[in-house]
Amino acid sequence: MTTPVSRRLPDETWLTTGPLAQLLAVLDRAGEEARVVGGAVRNCLLGEPVREIDVATTAPPDEVLARARAAGFKAVPTGIDHGTVTVIVDETPFEVTTLRADVETFGRKAKVMFGRSWRVDAERRDFTMNALSVTVKGELHDYVDGLVDLDARVVRFIGDPRRRIAEDYLRILRFFRFHAAYGRGAPDRDGLAAAIDAREGLASLSRERVRAEMMKLLVAPGAATTLTVMADAGILEDVIGGVPLISDFARMTAVEATSEVAPDAARRLGALAVAVEEDADRLWQRLRLTNGEHSTLLSMADGWRRLSPEIGEAKARELLYRLRPDAYVDRVLLAWVRSGAATNDPQWRELATLPGRWRAPACPIKSKAFTARGLAAGPQLGLALKVAEEAWISAGFPAGRQDLDAIVCKALNAGRHTPAAAE
Repeated sequence: MTTPVSRRLPDETWLTTGPLAQLLAVLDRAGEEARVVGGAVRNCLLGEPVREIDVATTAPPDEVLARARAAGFKAVPTGIDHGTVTVIVDETPFEVTTLRADVETFGRKAKVMFGRSWRVDAERRDFTMNALSVTVKGELHDYVDGLVDLDARVVRFIGDPRRRIAEDYLRILRFFRFHAAYGRGAPDRDGLAAAIDAREGLASLSRERVRAEMMKLLVAPGAATTLTVMADAGILEDVIGGVPLISDFARMTAVEATSEVAPDAARRLGALAVAVEEDADRLWQRLRLTNGEHSTLLSMADGWRRLSPEIGEAKARELLYRLRPDAYVDRVLLAWVRSGAATNDPQWRELATLPGRWRAPACPIKSKAFTARGLAAGPQLGLALKVAEEAWISAGFPAGRQDLDAIVCKALNAGRHTPAAAE
């Protein structure tokens, strides 16, 4: 298919107003053309939020830098070898890339040649739905039948899937991630077969790149069914380094919805692959997770077996205070998933939604309460504070002065009678 296409964008305001319009006005003139390409066009046509906006241009990188700076924009040559310049307009960043053709392709280190052909640039992209472009006038351009596949919600490689995957094995995971996000029904047969044949190539990828794709996949609308396909294809087990718990993952998506909790990639990864703390450590290393994600998985693995609605409101509040809301919800939802209870069980929902009904207070007992009573700074003070906090928790988080004074007095005695104090 050639261009222009008769269809127009359902919403062109994001294209004709604000920082993007300012950038296009600078680039799309004086013998050069600029268009918005890729995900922003795709999402607009699907009626989904337009977030990151990429711009392609016939102008070479040096010309992009010169024009942007002359207009007062900040311009940084973030990927100059590949023709990419990041231009910041009114604090909004845009990646601007010169049209190019691949000369040699080997992952992120591909050699490219700059050009002026929109067709050639489109044909070097990964999937047909990602190769659409739109002009400043709102004219759609489609060189690879991307609109047909977008309407059918089919994620299809441009050209030979095996060749495109061999160019960068990360495209295996991108194929599944985009299917989970935008596809319907079974994945494209040729793309799936090529992904299965090339799956050993995933071992050559950096763990950081694998993590980035997987964490996006896990929160996509069709993640559960897509992960099932990946597991059946022998790909998912290699990625996570263990047996995936697909049914637990599916139940997690259901209890999140029941509890009105936003999907979270780390929480869902825990449901998919974590039963004990060793699993969390394995995933941390295998996927090069962030320290925060590792901590989330460790917290979920620790103690989910002991949780049930039978612990009662008082114990639930104590757990919420100790874990804080996010970690509390993660652990409760995992326990719910593995309890065998219905995904709309009212008692579990009551337990999971406690953070929405009760906000854990900060402990009102401070060191001043003890130093004013003659307890010096040191190990005795630390012990007294710890004893006081535990007593305050056990008493149900009282706020009254009389209750707090009684707790401080008892804790004061404990601090003064430590072995260190006796010395």
